[in-house]
Amino acid sequence: MARTEAVPASSAATPPPGRLGRIAAGSMRHRGTALLLWLVLVAALTAGAQAAGDGYRNDHSLPGTDSQAAADLLAAHGAGPEDRTVRVLLKNADGLDAGQDRITGLLDQVKGLPSVDSVRGPWSQGGAVSRDGTIGYATVALDDGDGPLPAEDLTRLLETVREAGGDGLVTAVGGEATRGAEESGGGAAEGAGMLAALVILVLFLGSLVAAAVPLVTAVLAVGGALGLIGLAAHLFTVADFTPPVMMLVGLGVGVDYALLIFHRHRTELLAGADRHHAAVRAMEVAGRTVLFAGGTVIIALLGLVVLGLGALQGVALAVALTVLVTMAASVTLLPALLALAGARIERRIRAREAKRRARRGEAGAGLADGGRRAALATAVGRRPLSVLLAGAAVLVALSAPVLGMRLGFADAGTDPAGSSSRTAYDLTAEGFGPGFNGPLVVVAEGGDATSGRRLATALGEAEGVAAVQGPFPAGDGGIATVLAFPETGPQDEATAQLVRELRADVLAPLTEETGERYRVGGPTAAALDFADSVSGRMPLFVAVVVGLSTLLLLVVFRSLLVPLKAAVLNLLSISAALGVVTLVFQNGWFGVTGGPVEAFVPVMVFAIVFGLSMDYEVFLVSRMREVWLRAGDARQAVGEGLAATGKVITAAAAIMIVVFAAFVLSPGRMLQQFGLALAVAVLLDAVVIRCLIVPAVMRLLGARAWWLPGPLARVLPRSGTRGG
Repeated sequence: MARTEAVPASSAATPPPGRLGRIAAGSMRHRGTALLLWLVLVAALTAGAQAAGDGYRNDHSLPGTDSQAAADLLAAHGAGPEDRTVRVLLKNADGLDAGQDRITGLLDQVKGLPSVDSVRGPWSQGGAVSRDGTIGYATVALDDGDGPLPAEDLTRLLETVREAGGDGLVTAVGGEATRGAEESGGGAAEGAGMLAALVILVLFLGSLVAAAVPLVTAVLAVGGALGLIGLAAHLFTVADFTPPVMMLVGLGVGVDYALLIFHRHRTELLAGADRHHAAVRAMEVAGRTVLFAGGTVIIALLGLVVLGLGALQGVALAVALTVLVTMAASVTLLPALLALAGARIERRIRAREAKRRARRGEAGAGLADGGRRAALATAVGRRPLSVLLAGAAVLVALSAPVLGMRLGFADAGTDPAGSSSRTAYDLTAEGFGPGFNGPLVVVAEGGDATSGRRLATALGEAEGVAAVQGPFPAGDGGIATVLAFPETGPQDEATAQLVRELRADVLAPLTEETGERYRVGGPTAAALDFADSVSGRMPLFVAVVVGLSTLLLLVVFRSLLVPLKAAVLNLLSISAALGVVTLVFQNGWFGVTGGPVEAFVPVMVFAIVFGLSMDYEVFLVSRMREVWLRAGDARQAVGEGLAATGKVITAAAAIMIVVFAAFVLSPGRMLQQFGLALAVAVLLDAVVIRCLIVPAVMRLLGARAWWLPGPLARVLPRSGTRGG
């Protein structure tokens, strides 16, 4: 087979550089200045973000939902949220009364801790003791205020309660404030991902210096983006879980983009170009592909704005900005690094190629990088329909669990066994029932005693409600609240169904009877409303992202069938990845505590994966199109395209997989789900789709793959995008 990497070797034969080529040439010419500017920029942004302090804050508002209306009523009448109240859970097998002196001493210690406002013991109003007298809790009110509670104060509270246990007394602290402090210890996800990426880069590129170039590019890009978002968080609402998501995506795409450009640089060197023209040509071809792929990721992320969910919009903008900074680093910083280390990298590349030629002989040297991929393309070409059906069957089978996926938010019931929050959750369920971990806060707008009693009676008679407390006049007395405790836990599907039935079958008739409005709120109802909002708006979001991406591919490839094929396959890879997440985190495979899939995960995974999938789509199919335009042979285009790009796609995918999979080590359940979904999606995309299904589909389509109706051909702009 003819060489697929052939390009003009001399500067005389090289066409004048375009805009990207000129940018690369300028960065190489002023390589020291370019590197210094990036270092100064990252340092300044990082220092500025640290000096400004932590500005990240969550926005859980859901305009138009019942739970948000309840929260707004409580706030308007002077009853704030209870996110600054925690419980100290206590258990003594011989009865709490037998250990009353120890418990009283512990609570006296807690009263004296910083950030503690008041403590109400199990035997006082505001506390509780189980019917058998063995389990109880004390209510701890933390200092009120707008700012976050100091992490060291929360850690000291956790340690004080933990140290008081033993000798038959079990102690634990439950509540979102201390739960967050317990999780904040973090893990080694970022370091593990970077180390694994470095190992793969060294194996692929054969040199530590060469491997460091893509990694340094990615690290500086992520560092700059983190500093920039840290400052922007003081102006816009950005969720506190955004930085690890930015690092996850930034490291993955940063190394990926740099590697694609670096691979083309290597190809040009081996084809005979000098270092300067190799870098310029790499940026002209692969750099354009990177900009298109990154632009697609940004479009997909900005599509989250369509959902109208404040909690997601800040995250989407932050991750989109991370990708934008990564793209900028790929076209300005990477050429400078190539110029600085160019001589050593070139010597190493040529030495490796010489050894490979010596081992395989001159006749086989042309296929050194692509022989196995060419053989794979030949094998797929013999039975393309069988390969297509087998690959599609795998993706459909993995996608099936998505049909039963439940969205929600993790609570302490899914925290690691032995943690303080999980112990408190389990003790609450054991002593008072699982519903006490997630009471429903039902608000009566009338607020008078008769209205509140009528509401409490109706809720107490409802099927699925274990107990009610109240009515309690809230704030200025203009409203009344009743706490309804479900018979099932907060994450149970039966609890979600109970919320729907209370609204439709209990409170709606009561409203017709009394003329008053009743709202079901609290964290459990808010989680359900958020999940329902995401599910209801997801079709529009998918349509916008898929439509825009398909239009972009239509312009790039000037083909009608290639973009449609890409859209369908991307949807399959995403649904298959979410199916695996459902099996592991919802169904409890591999020993994971079962629970709902985090409501943020499907939309974020869809936006990111749909964009990332375009990397390999453009990289592979663009090379096929190059051969098609040159030779006019569809079969040759498939074989040479896969042979030329298969190795770098495998390496790039392996790096993204290990970076994403490393986040399974994170303490947060959402990041674990996020990392697993992205890793599985990239694995399926690189192996099943790009190596098997795409060659099979292109082989079946033949010349028809490049068909474009005449009217479209006349109106579509011509794109200069070519292969990587």
